[in-house]
Amino acid sequence: MNDEQILKSQQRNRTEEHLKSALIQLIKKKGYHAISVKDIVDQAGYNRSTFYLHYQDKFVLAEELLNTKLEGLRLAVGKPYSHGQKVNTNKLNFESFQIVDYVYENRDFFELIRYDDTLPGLHTGFPQTILKIYEEQFIFETINDMPVNMEYFKYYTAYGFFGILNNWILSGFRESRDMFIKNVIDLSKTHIHSFHYVGDKLD
Repeated sequence: MNDEQILKSQQRNRTEEHLKSALIQLIKKKGYHAISVKDIVDQAGYNRSTFYLHYQDKFVLAEELLNTKLEGLRLAVGKPYSHGQKVNTNKLNFESFQIVDYVYENRDFFELIRYDDTLPGLHTGFPQTILKIYEEQFIFETINDMPVNMEYFKYYTAYGFFGILNNWILSGFRESRDMFIKNVIDLSKTHIHSFHYVGDKLD
């Protein structure tokens, strides 16, 4: 890729980020279903022709926004670990929860879960992504190797984590990041002895 192509790619990415940011702000102002393409371009400071160079309609923009953020959530989970690594819960620390940092750094987006008329698929896609992460990226060992239905265990643990994460968002991130993670670690120690990370190997 030459310099001109790199510049065009950067400009394209920047424009698309501005359009996504405009959609987020408008959902908070007036709800998703009331938003038009004109609203989005007015909010972002572009014209309609620029919008249609990037997206067919607001539905495609919304879908890309959702998929991009949830994929980022999935990738953030594996950052502290190497493939095959075993971690005892008594060794967990603040750096073990990059997912929490990701949610906080992208809080403008994740705050959309507070709204009823919000980004389509967010209310279901967010918890389902966490469940998929638990199903695909971790093998858990229970306290004292207590035998359990592991499918149920992962469902219980994933939705439990989503519940407290969702509550943190709904509270306006009232607790500090460090206090939130400390509480998550303390809860994890009550039912998880250790886990193996079997997700993607990240560079």
